Amino acid sequence: MHKLVVLYPKPADPDHFRDYYVTNHLPLVRNWPGLLAYRYSFDVAASTGESPYFAVFEAEFADAAALAASQASEYGRRAAADVANYATGGVVVIDYPVQN
Repeated sequence: MHKLVVLYPKPADPDHFRDYYVTNHLPLVRNWPGLLAYRYSFDVAASTGESPYFAVFEAEFADAAALAASQASEYGRRAAADVANYATGGVVVIDYPVQN
């Protein structure tokens, strides 16, 4: 399995982020080819102090090739281009193979 994780620092307008993300961005994500599962949260906490992140998203794919194909797809490109519409605090994107 291969995982994609997106970390979102605090945006300028948290209410706009939440609304736009759920209403506009996630519908693009749901159409990614090869997507096995996804989850997200707006309740990101740190074990000590304040979390540097406002939201987190994770997606699962069969392997790195499936993730790459998904990102190259129409919906993958549209989702990547859409990030600027809500993530005013920036974004950190990582992916990795899951070890069992």
